[in-house]
Amino acid sequence: MPRRSFGRTRKPVSLRETTTGSNEVTSPLSDQVDLIGQARKLRAMLESAVDAIITIDGKGIITTVNPAAARLFGYPQEAFLGKNVHFLMPEPYHSAHDGYIANYHSTGARKIIGIGREVTGRRQDGSTFPMHLAVSEFEMDGRVHFTGIIHDLSSQKSAEQALRHANKMEAMGQLTGGIAHDFNNLLTVIIGNLEMLEAKLTTTGQRELATEALEAADLGARLTVRLLAFARRSHLEPEVVNLNDFVLGLTDMLHRTMGSTISLSNALTPRLWSTRIDPSQVESALVNLSVNARDAMPEGGRLIIETSNVSIDGPMSEDIEGLAPGDYVRLSVADTGQGMPPEVRERAFEPFFTTKETGRGTGLGLSMIYGFAKQSGGHATIYSEPGRGTTVNIYLPRHGSAEPQVDAIDDVEPALVGKTILVVEDDPRVRRLTVNRLEALGYATLVAADAHEALAILSSGAALDLIFTDLMMPGGLSGYELAHRVATQWPALPVLLTSGYADELVRRDADAISHLKVLSKPYRQAELAKAIADALQPE
Repeated sequence: MPRRSFGRTRKPVSLRETTTGSNEVTSPLSDQVDLIGQARKLRAMLESAVDAIITIDGKGIITTVNPAAARLFGYPQEAFLGKNVHFLMPEPYHSAHDGYIANYHSTGARKIIGIGREVTGRRQDGSTFPMHLAVSEFEMDGRVHFTGIIHDLSSQKSAEQALRHANKMEAMGQLTGGIAHDFNNLLTVIIGNLEMLEAKLTTTGQRELATEALEAADLGARLTVRLLAFARRSHLEPEVVNLNDFVLGLTDMLHRTMGSTISLSNALTPRLWSTRIDPSQVESALVNLSVNARDAMPEGGRLIIETSNVSIDGPMSEDIEGLAPGDYVRLSVADTGQGMPPEVRERAFEPFFTTKETGRGTGLGLSMIYGFAKQSGGHATIYSEPGRGTTVNIYLPRHGSAEPQVDAIDDVEPALVGKTILVVEDDPRVRRLTVNRLEALGYATLVAADAHEALAILSSGAALDLIFTDLMMPGGLSGYELAHRVATQWPALPVLLTSGYADELVRRDADAISHLKVLSKPYRQAELAKAIADALQPE
């Protein structure tokens, strides 16, 4: 196919057919006005495009870039121009890109031009992300140029990963439930025959052997109970209960279990909603989580059991994968222990997965809690980072609640519209969602992946009205420490924290900074709007 040319010389005068069939003579001036109008339309289209659009010359040097590309890669627009496009690519594509162009010029073999494919991009902060790249070729003024249209696949990949995890847990549940069912049938035969045999034994030694065998079979039966709980096939006996009563009833026993080196406290919400669940399962979950917390704090620490009422809306439902919108009672167990790295946290609910020494755990405690929550119509989540402790949240449906009503988002006061908020969040998915939420409320945003990047933005003299930062971040500086530096160097700049840890744990640690406010994850859009407005307009 011949290359299109956009650089042909226009004639001084042209003839144009009108709708009536007559010829109309146009002047060079009118042609120039027409070209200017088309150029403005083209620029407006580029600047309003949702996807990133970058144009390069035949050597890979960037000639044009739209605002969406600047937002996607994290650079100002002027930083792109004149640079080789390979600076937006991680290795090995970074080093190989110029060879791709040279190979195309010499052979004409198309690997991506006119085809499109999934590739990897690199942002200014060094992080990489999946993207779909479609490249087209055109000729202007006798020179070859390429246009790349880039679509960020991060959200799609996150959703696919969440779906794969949900499918994996579902498949594991079906497999586990089937094994437990068959194993129960075997145990029934074993226990029944042992009991019949025991009645016929005549010596003490023989009876002791039979008793040990029965005890082992009973242990196997209890194991299958846990497996069935994960598989959501337990026989539940639900009752309408108030979780505050359970927490208070178990407090004395848990104090004795935890020992003197661990401080146990409760943070119970007054007027807590009722929930209809199996009380024995809740009791088992609380004991399991408390024992896990104790084991994670060998040198001592704090354990907090918290209850709260939570209304889940659409955006929150996306944050808490697998939890439908509605009203829930949340039971949180938080500790100040060793925490979990991401690879452990992702597998924590899997049956038989454990990081404890051999003989110290079956790996079924958390999986049983997960299965109980799901079978009860709720969900369970883990919020944890190495050295920062762990919070396990169990969401249980509110009993007797009406259909959930989504809170209306109050209009942001005109005086606040356009205020600039620096979003500091290490999770790319949460960072994008937060930016979208804030921009929907009328705020302007800047982003930073950690506290160090946030301090660099502050030191550059950027005009900011508020810092909205996650509590726990990589890089050695937490949200607390960032807030402390801001209070010292920029005392007039307010800071709003957000965290997935238990409220009581966060607020106690935040007492050292008197003006600090905390928005608990997950939060609704209306809660975000109110928290931001309150932070921007302190009393």
